[in-house]
Amino acid sequence: MRRNRDGGGQTRRRQLLGQLSEPLRRYLRTESGGATLLLGATVVALLWANSPWSGAYEGLWATPVALRVGEATLAMDLGHWVNDGLMAVFFLVIGLEVRRDLAVGELTDRRRVVLPLVAGIGGMVVPALLYLLVVRGGEAAAGWGIVIGTDTAFLLGTLALVGPSASTQLRVFLLTLTVVDDIVAVTVIAVAYSGPPEVGGLAAAAACVVALAVMARIGVWRTWPYALATLALWGATLAAGVHGSLAGMVAGLLIPAYPPRRAEVETAAGRFRAFRQSPLADVGRSAQVALARAVPVNERLQLVLHPWASYVVVPLFALANAGVDLRGGVLGAALTSALTWAVVVGLVVGKFVGIGATTLGGSALGLGRLPQGVGPGQALGGAALSGIGFTVALLIAGLAFDRTALRDDATVGVLLALPLATGLGWLVFRLAAVLHGETTADLPTALDRPVDPARDHVRGPAAAPVTLVEYGDFECPFCAKATGAAREVRAHFGADLRYVFRHLPLPDVHPHAELAAAAAEAAGAQGMFWEMHDLLFAHQDELELADLAGYAGELGLDVEAFLRDVDGQRHAAQIREDVASAEASGARGTPTFFVGDRRHVGPYDAQTLIAALEAARAPVGASPPG
Repeated sequence: MRRNRDGGGQTRRRQLLGQLSEPLRRYLRTESGGATLLLGATVVALLWANSPWSGAYEGLWATPVALRVGEATLAMDLGHWVNDGLMAVFFLVIGLEVRRDLAVGELTDRRRVVLPLVAGIGGMVVPALLYLLVVRGGEAAAGWGIVIGTDTAFLLGTLALVGPSASTQLRVFLLTLTVVDDIVAVTVIAVAYSGPPEVGGLAAAAACVVALAVMARIGVWRTWPYALATLALWGATLAAGVHGSLAGMVAGLLIPAYPPRRAEVETAAGRFRAFRQSPLADVGRSAQVALARAVPVNERLQLVLHPWASYVVVPLFALANAGVDLRGGVLGAALTSALTWAVVVGLVVGKFVGIGATTLGGSALGLGRLPQGVGPGQALGGAALSGIGFTVALLIAGLAFDRTALRDDATVGVLLALPLATGLGWLVFRLAAVLHGETTADLPTALDRPVDPARDHVRGPAAAPVTLVEYGDFECPFCAKATGAAREVRAHFGADLRYVFRHLPLPDVHPHAELAAAAAEAAGAQGMFWEMHDLLFAHQDELELADLAGYAGELGLDVEAFLRDVDGQRHAAQIREDVASAEASGARGTPTFFVGDRRHVGPYDAQTLIAALEAARAPVGASPPG
């Protein structure tokens, strides 16, 4: 990995991951780590299937396994338990992640979804058409769905190996794109590769879906009711003759996700303080329940299931499905088969052309824009890596073909596409770096506009040697907590610190944030910015215009002039300037801190901020940072 001015590649990567939300960072780490196990399981499967013990390999996955409860029996061989059972857990995790991103994550800004959505559609239609063009009809045409999916784990793993040294923004774009892949792939499995549904099972599945939706609607927060309903939905889909992956995806999309609720977080904190004072069993149980209630059930399930899906389920799936016995002329036959090359062309060429053309074309037509920091060449490199279909491709290959020879040809095609797509991605990324200077695909980490005491709101001496800049939102409960931490930081440094507050209202999630920012600026026009700043954070649940007028009166401001400023949006330009500087600096959420002119990564409690500021303290006689 390349060195850089931060002192090393490892530090740089940790900083870039720190720009993302913790759930997304956890998702990226787990997927990337799972790719190593996935590759290892694939190699083991191939070696085992081509060894003198290949009979044991086939026999293992043909082993019948039955689950009996009273008179009810569910019997499948071990291979089907992996493909129809464990893979439902894999798709459940995908559904949970999609639901979280739609509710509170990267997909909340619908403007940022359009381009990946268009690219995802292009990345399925073009590969399927190329596949059908190569096979030219016949029995092999049934495998068109093999080339529509992208393996997220392999995609992230190979991106870390062959992509830019810093690629967080490209990762987020590709993850958003694979959401479309995953949803359509599961739909295709359910519609095109499942038999005619059995009415009774279908009715039971519908009842389970209704139960999940009702629980989410009424705010059920315990995990076990959702787990039972999901298990029942899986059983009903199998009884209906539909692949179990659909049950996982649907359940994941229905299990609720939402931002942490301030009242529940405060309750949990209070219960834990009580337990610290009185460490009794019933008090501890009360604290445990309060903590569980403060964390959405969606994230609790992800925290438990995602490592199992990446480190156990997907490698087991590869072990069960990638083992093709290539002896006895099987490899030679596959290499001369139109089916094999249809899979290779569909995945490697189809994904590259379909995703690349629709991404760049959609951007040129104004349908959306590439994420900040991602260049056109890097988008093409990501499109090339999307040709790694693997998990979904192997799953659909097993469903599409009954004949072993056809399944083997398709599997060989999927395996060939993996190194070819990786090599193409490496080449495109190198060309983008050499020809266009696209060496990183990350958000900026430097403060875009230096601190200006004549324009910024500064607490502390203007020439103080240490600077802490906060981008905040008056309705954000975590900003209020951070403001308390900043108070401790100011007390620690005294006259050695200047604390700067800049506006980053998030009206999509905090409807009163822009009005509150306008109120702070209107108070600032009368010399009372910091007094209004403190009042607004102290009354985050009361930010209507009448409340703001009351705070102005409480501070002794000219209320009429204050209201004229707020109603007339007199300070809107200054607030927009702060928002623009936040975006140019790479700040995406609140609170975001800058220590001097560099983004602070990690927790923002008082002790962590103090440590970061001490480390950045300017030497005696040096100019103040910022």
